[in-house]
Amino acid sequence: MCLAIPARVTTVGENNMAEVDIMGVTRHVSLDLCPEAVAGDHVLVHAGFAIQVVDEEFANETLELLKQLDMFPSSQA
Repeated sequence: MCLAIPARVTTVGENNMAEVDIMGVTRHVSLDLCPEAVAGDHVLVHAGFAIQVVDEEFANETLELLKQLDMFPSSQA
């Protein structure tokens, strides 16, 4: 089973690389699969790639569901 996690794009750099925030954790991901993403957008991240731009409501609802499933430690909730 594969799981994509919602993240907010904080900055977009060179070579389609972006810094994203996932519940307070910063990661660098590739925007090669969704080059239309810009800072402030919410994206689904899987295996180091942003795979889809989603709206903020969808991102927040998904994160809440993942919290209910104990997918994240309570210290990050």
